[in-house]
Amino acid sequence: MTTAVPAEDTRTRLLGTALRLFAEHGVEGTSLQMIADALGVTKAAVYYHFKTKAEITEAVAEPGIRELDVLVVEAAKQRRRGAQIDQLLDGFVDLVVRHRVLVALFSSDPGINRAIEKSAHGMEGFGNALIAILAGPDPDVSARVTAMVALTGIALAGGAPDLAELDDETLRRELVDVGRRLMGRPRRH
Repeated sequence: MTTAVPAEDTRTRLLGTALRLFAEHGVEGTSLQMIADALGVTKAAVYYHFKTKAEITEAVAEPGIRELDVLVVEAAKQRRRGAQIDQLLDGFVDLVVRHRVLVALFSSDPGINRAIEKSAHGMEGFGNALIAILAGPDPDVSARVTAMVALTGIALAGGAPDLAELDDETLRRELVDVGRRLMGRPRRH
C-alpha cells in the first residue's frame, strides 16, 4: 500500500532542492527539469506547485525576507538605542547563519536578486530600516557607512564559501563579535 505524500511536504522538498541546485548552478543555470529530475518527479509535478522558475526563486527567498521584516520591527520596539543595535545585530547574524546558502546566493547570483526585488516590494525599505537602527537618528556619513559595512560584511562573511567549514555556533559568535566592534558595542563575555 502506498501512502500519498502531502502537498506541503512536496513543496518543501521542492524548495530545498531548488535552493541546493541554485547554489550549485546559479538561478539562471537551473532549469525546472533539473529540479524535477533531482526530486524524482515529472516537470508537471513541479508546475503543480509553481508556474515559473521565478516563482520558485521568490518562494526560496521568502522565509528569509519574512524573518528580516520581523527582526526590524522587533529591534525598533526596543526603548534604548543600545538594545535596538544589540537585538538587530544578534538577529541579523542568526538569520545569516541559518540561511547561509541563500545569503551566499544574494551576494553572487543576479537571478536571486531579481526575485528578491520582485517579492520584497519594500526591500529598499528594509535596508533603510536596518541602517536607521544601526546608524541612529540623524546619522552622519560615518555612522551610515559604519552601519552599511557592518551589515554587508556580516552577510558576505556569513555566506562566504571560504568560511563554509565553520560550524554555525563558531560563525555566529565571530560575526556577532565583529558586528559589535564595528558598531562600538561592548564585548560580551
